[in-house]
Amino acid sequence: MIEFLLNEWFSTFNQSILLSFNPSFISSIIHSFNHSINYLPYINPNFKPALYFCVVNIKHLKKTKDMATTKWTLDPTHSELQFKVKHLMITTVTGSLKSFSAELTSEGDEFENAEISFKGDIGSIDTGNTDRDNHLKSGDFFDAEKFAHIEFKSSSVEKDGGDYIVKGDLTIKGETKPVKLTAEFGGIATDPWGNTKAGFTLSGKINRSEFGLTWNAALETGGVMVSEEVRILGELQFVKNV
Repeated sequence: MIEFLLNEWFSTFNQSILLSFNPSFISSIIHSFNHSINYLPYINPNFKPALYFCVVNIKHLKKTKDMATTKWTLDPTHSELQFKVKHLMITTVTGSLKSFSAELTSEGDEFENAEISFKGDIGSIDTGNTDRDNHLKSGDFFDAEKFAHIEFKSSSVEKDGGDYIVKGDLTIKGETKPVKLTAEFGGIATDPWGNTKAGFTLSGKINRSEFGLTWNAALETGGVMVSEEVRILGELQFVKNV
């Protein structure tokens, strides 16, 4: 009887159907096969390879299902993205993007090797000063009429202790350059409405001139008005898609 069942299972084995089953059902199948292995001495040797094949592959597929792709979408009401530059080389001016979106694809709740995409609206730049904002949106800097967005797409996400090192391509003003960012993982929590959230604190540095943001003014005392280095800081909260 066992030989017949094994033969039927082996001949109709279909991975796509198996992956549609819920995890508890898959676990029960694994338990049954593991129990059957104890009786291998009493099973026709011709069917032992089939039994082992089923056990190994079902366990692999269960792991695959447990590691299923999870998609996360940025929660803009609980996220912010800032940039900081030195002014006159003595103080720091802070600006922010008020409108941006991002998506993250991970294996379950593990973010190593995740895929990240980001898009920010240049027209939403806000430094707290209208004249300065308009200058940043002009051709001297971002040229918002021609290049309306900043975009980023990750190429790798590697775990580094409690942080993640995020590498990818950043596009500003039509120039695409590789950048490296650090994302400190804040954890996962469930909000009062049952949504699963993941939080990250983002930090990094870029050289603005590499992206065509070359405007500057020399100071009589030496140095320049605006630093080349731009620090990027973000508090990002993602919600798990269901």
